[in-house]
Amino acid sequence: MATCAFCGMSIPPGTGMLFVKNDGKELHFCKRKCEKSHVKLKRKPRNVKWTAEARKLKPSK
Repeated sequence: MATCAFCGMSIPPGTGMLFVKNDGKELHFCKRKCEKSHVKLKRKPRNVKWTAEARKLKPSK
């Protein structure tokens, strides 16, 4: 099972999208929202609240 390159969620087989960069690197995305945020808008996952990486960095209360 693949994981999303942006949000870190696992992607069930038969779903999601595969984006191949010019250098041959493959990026798997679970939804269009993740693809657009990463490729077009060039956002960093640690700065977006709903990603797994941002949740890890958030201090617990």
